[in-house]
Amino acid sequence: MNTSATKTSTVTADGRGSSVPEPDYLALLDRVTSWVQGPGEEWSGRIEATGTVPDDLWKQLREEGFLSLAAPRDLGGTGLSFVQWMGLMEVFSRSHASVRMIVHVLNGTWRAMNPFADEAQRQRFVLPAVAGETVVAFTLTEPANGSGADITSSVRRDGDTYYLSGRKHLITFGVRCDYWLLFARLEGSTGRDGTVALLVDRNTPGVQVEDTSATMGVRGTDHASLTFTDAPVPVGNRLGAEGDGLAVALGGFLTPSRISVAMSCVGLAQRAQQLAVDYARQRTTFGKPLASRQAIAFSLAENAADIAAAKALTLTAAAAWQAAEPTAAALSSMAKLTAVDMLGRVTDKALQVHGGIGYWQTQPIERVYRDARAQRFEEGTNEIQKAVIAREILGGAAG
Repeated sequence: MNTSATKTSTVTADGRGSSVPEPDYLALLDRVTSWVQGPGEEWSGRIEATGTVPDDLWKQLREEGFLSLAAPRDLGGTGLSFVQWMGLMEVFSRSHASVRMIVHVLNGTWRAMNPFADEAQRQRFVLPAVAGETVVAFTLTEPANGSGADITSSVRRDGDTYYLSGRKHLITFGVRCDYWLLFARLEGSTGRDGTVALLVDRNTPGVQVEDTSATMGVRGTDHASLTFTDAPVPVGNRLGAEGDGLAVALGGFLTPSRISVAMSCVGLAQRAQQLAVDYARQRTTFGKPLASRQAIAFSLAENAADIAAAKALTLTAAAAWQAAEPTAAALSSMAKLTAVDMLGRVTDKALQVHGGIGYWQTQPIERVYRDARAQRFEEGTNEIQKAVIAREILGGAAG
């Protein structure tokens, strides 16, 4: 008897246990690939020319269902397994970095909210976010602190209202969002036990928003620096209990998000490699195609091996998280660390294959090269990833 055929899959609050039949998934993968290679390329040109992401692109992504792919069906999502979702992220990441950023963020923030939301909050915040009708900006990083228990933005409670003061920066979609999913601490507290997670309305009084979108790459994605001065936030907008703030921020969100960033590195590296291969085949020097030069061929071979290794590790991490294995957090950091370093090597070699012309904005590799550098900062630097990995391998010895 095949017991697996009779097993009932349980979908958790973060979507683990959900999946779609393989034929449906392959059809969806084909549709995403066609969009990335067709309309996605047209949007890329418009974004680079204007430096902004048009509202029409957000609308198209929503209408295509691309903002609701990763969530389970009971939240209005497509119900992909996490490993299936990573296959789509690999493809989306070959598109413009702002397209990838929109799809990555909007398919991820529900993971932080849903496990801690009550039913009223689920209806008000989670379901509209999954549908792509509202944009929730993850708001953790501060200019004078790291991205953990050392946050100093604080709230004081007066009845049914928190009054929020502090600063946040490098907040993706912090300008155009509908809500900031913001992490602060109770006034006078220290450590993780004093942290709270709040959904702060974008139009809350007492908030100063500075647009800081002028970046090296990922053009079109807005970023914000935020200053809060006694900004009122209803207690009803708190996710979980007082003291759950970092659990909301890090618990069900950070591990899968790091794996998603790792797969984004794989997809972007594949795009860089394909551009280099195409150029090497077309470019002729001294009467021979560039691809016939051993130095070029070896660089492309190294890239191919590098990409395959990073992809394999990322899929291992994705499967571990999907199965709720205890090694998933460390594997996610290993995957991101490895994939980020791989992407740097691959894009550098891919640009070098182009020679000097690769430095010009007329060449697609120039944008890919710029966008690749941003991956080092998403969901923690390489140094943070090493600390997570070291804690895992040394934990037993340290008692």
